[in-house]
Amino acid sequence: MAPVRTLLSGLLGAALLFPVQHSATAADGRTVDYHGLRVTLPAGWRIVDLDRDPDACLRLDLPTLYVGHAGTQAECTGRAVAGRADTLHLEPLDGAPDRADIPTVAVESRNVPHEVPPRSDSHELRYALRRSGVMATVSYGATPDTVRGILARARTLTPPSAGTPVVAVPATGGPKLRSAQEPFRGEGFDACTAPAQKTMDTWRASSPFGAIGVYIGGRARACAQPRLTARWVERQAAAGWHLMPIWVGPQPWHNAGTGLSTDPSEADGQGREAAEGAAEAAQSLGLAEGTVLYNDLENYTDRATWDAPVVAYLTAWTVRLHELGFRSAAYVSVSSGVKALKAHYHQAPHAMPDVLWSARWNLSATVGDADMGLAKGTVKWAGPRRAHQFRGDHKATYGGVTLTIDRSWVDVDPTTLARKDKKPAA
Repeated sequence: MAPVRTLLSGLLGAALLFPVQHSATAADGRTVDYHGLRVTLPAGWRIVDLDRDPDACLRLDLPTLYVGHAGTQAECTGRAVAGRADTLHLEPLDGAPDRADIPTVAVESRNVPHEVPPRSDSHELRYALRRSGVMATVSYGATPDTVRGILARARTLTPPSAGTPVVAVPATGGPKLRSAQEPFRGEGFDACTAPAQKTMDTWRASSPFGAIGVYIGGRARACAQPRLTARWVERQAAAGWHLMPIWVGPQPWHNAGTGLSTDPSEADGQGREAAEGAAEAAQSLGLAEGTVLYNDLENYTDRATWDAPVVAYLTAWTVRLHELGFRSAAYVSVSSGVKALKAHYHQAPHAMPDVLWSARWNLSATVGDADMGLAKGTVKWAGPRRAHQFRGDHKATYGGVTLTIDRSWVDVDPTTLARKDKKPAA
């Protein structure tokens, strides 16, 4: 990943004094003034000014204060991160996106915030600080205590001017639910963060893609999603894009914040929890029941340790999604997750993911058995129930617009999934 720009105190010039100011150096880090809000950062935090560097990625794996509205995020890449960091994103309430993928709490008082934070499987929270006119988005690793402590100690220096819009809390009642997954066969791509509308329109007209994977949440998600709103989903569906909503839950690695349990019974519970978080996020984004939700589970090499919990996690994910009215899919590597699922298929075929998305970067744009890592002639995931990510992390340019993407061949028809074979397959 290209490094995002870090604004070190020694490099700050007069041009950077607004909207960001370093007012003092505290014992535990730097003190920063932004739009009438003064925060003191722990030692070692980066500061990234998004107004000056609109291409910067809102990475969730490095302790960082981001200030300003998000720009193009052209530097973003990746899917999952092994370690989530504490980050804080401050932007004016006026113009802050009406995000649906994470909880938003309005804070009226001078002291911010003392409320018990709402549950967030994505380890992200937003606080609309009405007194200072600032939207504060919190991202954290295992717990939100550190970064919420930064906000709790923050000082409001000047309130927003009279008449300034300071409300950016998602409307009650939720968005109108819609289908965004018409039957599709062809090329698709996924990017770490939802592209800007201009990019989506340009690529719709100029690229070979008709499907897009978008990361709707999960504790191991690598990038923030400041553009991911119900309106964004609505516009892509109206333009004819086939959406592939992706949840990046606990992963087969050892990490207190982002790791999957090695105990299959605990992994089962994590799978159900992930399904509930993904379903809630999908509904908040306006995605109707019956939508296929994809679980991104990255590659692993120690199959003796991880196969059993991976299967327990993905089967629990599937069963719970079905209970909630959604369809399930799993993004897994041919060398690990695919082998685990097909080896255990006969034990619980009804609990297997409805759609299999195999990762095998062999540049072969097909969903044939061999490319999917399946036995020749198998009925497992036969029919329009497959996707194959055949090329990984690379830059692609269409219509003069460049993105860093992964590329897949997709053959998915959600209308056929209810008729999938429930019997053990050969």
